[in-house]
Formats: sequence, structure tokens, C-alpha cells
Amino acid sequence: MSLPRALFVCVQNAGRSQLAQALYERRGGEGRSAGSQPAERVHPEVVEALREVGIEVGHRSPRGLSQDDVEWAEVVVTMGCGDACPVLPGKRYVEWDLPDPSGAPLDEVRALRDEIERRVSRLGE
Repeated sequence: MSLPRALFVCVQNAGRSQLAQALYERRGGEGRSAGSQPAERVHPEVVEALREVGIEVGHRSPRGLSQDDVEWAEVVVTMGCGDACPVLPGKRYVEWDLPDPSGAPLDEVRALRDEIERRVSRLGE
């Protein structure tokens, strides 16, 4: 079964959505991530937690959410962006209630990374 094109959206596109996109792409999925209010850079603790599992995202820059991203996606995974996420008919929407890793200790970011890994593994079901 092929994985759906997935858009991962959080507020800053510096933590949760970056984790999800990177882990989803490692599984062979086509992913994008964006934020309703993008930060200047990916959170360093997220870069480190992904580096530990062999994924490099230090070169990525957070980006803003666009209508094109939503139109491209087959599934839109939101993580705390609320009403800032556009809703289009015919799209599958999933809300993941996950903590923002900004400034969190690395152990908490690792636990979040592992939880997101479990969730992305179920997106193709």
C-alpha cells in the first residue's frame, strides 16, 4: 500500500512538524511541513534528537503554511495550530495533541520523536 502525501502542520514548523516530516520521509512517504507562524530555525533539540536516529534536518528552514500545501496533501496532520489551518473539502484531517518540544530536555524530545514515529507508521492504514 502506498503512503498518502502528508502535510504536517504546527505553529512554528520548528519542532513537531519537522519531526513528523523527517520520520515519514524515512518510511518512504512523500511529506511536507509548515507552520502558521514559522520560527527562524528548527529547534536545536529537535535537530539533535533526529541526528541520533540518523536523520539530518539542521539545514532545513521553517516555512509558512500555504494553500498550495493543503491542496497538494492527501492527509493533513495538525499539531496545535487551531483555526490557522485551512480546511478543504475532500481532505483527510488528523489532529495530534502533542507537546511543543521547544526548550524541552533532550529526553522529552526523544520520547516525542518516538511517539511521532509510532503515529506516522499508522498514516498509511
